[in-house]
Amino acid sequence: MDGAGLCRLAARQVDNLFPDGQPVPADALHGSAHQALQRLEHCFSKVNNRYFFDGTRAVFDHLHGDQYAMWLYFLANQLYRDGAPSHWCKKLFLLNKSLHGCDIFYEVALPSVFLLVHPLGTVLGRAAYNDHLLVYQRCGVGSNRDIYPQLGRHLTLRPGSAVLGRCKVGDNVTIAAESLVLDRDIADNTTYIGNPRDMVTHARNGTENIWRT
Repeated sequence: MDGAGLCRLAARQVDNLFPDGQPVPADALHGSAHQALQRLEHCFSKVNNRYFFDGTRAVFDHLHGDQYAMWLYFLANQLYRDGAPSHWCKKLFLLNKSLHGCDIFYEVALPSVFLLVHPLGTVLGRAAYNDHLLVYQRCGVGSNRDIYPQLGRHLTLRPGSAVLGRCKVGDNVTIAAESLVLDRDIADNTTYIGNPRDMVTHARNGTENIWRT
């Protein structure tokens, strides 16, 4: 599906979901959608998976749930960057939340290279993110006392993990499944397992093989 078709699809979806008399005009989305598609193609070109990059070019299927969730974020965020009406951005954010169960507000600045894997129940707040962010289901990034984390490159959030509050997370870090990082710094090349009361860390070598070098 080309950019114009994606705009028509998203406009129909939000208008069906929110028939509030303020329709989102598909044609008005085209400029931002073009930029959003360029961002998506760059992102997908860094993913070492044949459903995202076939060895020659980025591959995008609007019927691939993880990919469509990423697309709706890119589109809503690009519209926000371009100064589009806020209710367009809000509707696309809510469409993504309704379809995929993930909460990624359109103002949140995700990095240029990230990957959502089955992101049901995932909430990504206003942290400082860096490239090669890998996020699974039921993950959380958010504030504690209105302070958000600073996250390094090559961060992996395994299912059910969360990073909250005054945290500085280094490069090449994995937060293990069901683990909680709260107001804590984590050094580069570390796997973190546990919670603030009971945790261990292990040194790690190499990065996730999901990323193309």
